[in-house]
This record gives sequence, C-alpha cells and structure tokens, in this order.
Amino acid sequence: MKFFRNLFILAAALCVVAAVLLQFSGNAVVHSFIWHMLGFFVFVTGFTHYLTDLGYKNDPDNFQAYYFASMGFRMVLSIGVVALFAYFYKEGRLQFVFNFFALYFLFTGFEIYSLLANLRPNLKRQN
Repeated sequence: MKFFRNLFILAAALCVVAAVLLQFSGNAVVHSFIWHMLGFFVFVTGFTHYLTDLGYKNDPDNFQAYYFASMGFRMVLSIGVVALFAYFYKEGRLQFVFNFFALYFLFTGFEIYSLLANLRPNLKRQN
C-alpha cells in the first residue's frame, strides 16, 4: 500500500506542476493531452507494480523476470501510444513526445526508487 500512496503523491505533485505550467504558459510548454498522459502513466505504473508484486508472491526466485517483463510491457505500450498519436494527430507531435517521455522517465525513476527502497532491507539482512 505504501507504493500506491507514494504513486498518488507523485501524481498529485505532477498535476500541480502541470496546472501551474498550463496557467502561466498556456500550451507553449505542456501539451493539451497532459491529463491523459498522467492518467495513462498512473494506470500503467500501478498495473505493472501489481503484476510484479503478484509474480514475486508466487515465485520469489524469478523476481527479475517479472520486473523486466513489466518494464518491457510498459515500453511497448508507451511506444504504441506515441505511434498512435503521431499517426492520428499532425500538429503538436514534438511537444507530445517530449511531454510523454518526460513523464515516462519520471514514473520509471519513481518505480526504480520504490524498488530499491523495498530491497534495501534484504541487502542489510544478507550482510
């Protein structure tokens, strides 16, 4: 539950940042689909964490396989979303891609940070 609480805090902070940027710069910096992107990443991050956690509970020895599979799933899904946007919308492509992958790296960094925070007690126990 701590992961989902922190995910909610991250999403709320990013919503505030996006709202402030939209207020002061309009659509010059932030794409108009920023709310859809945020929702997408909150859903995908929560879903991949759920799948990784489920796999870890069923087979703790293959945690790396579940984690890398979830990262691959996220990457393929993200590339698909960007490709669909580029195909259907002609204007604002570059801005969309920059905003999308900025969020991609923020949420991926969050997931890695959460993973390291959860694994740190196991490392101390082994020493």
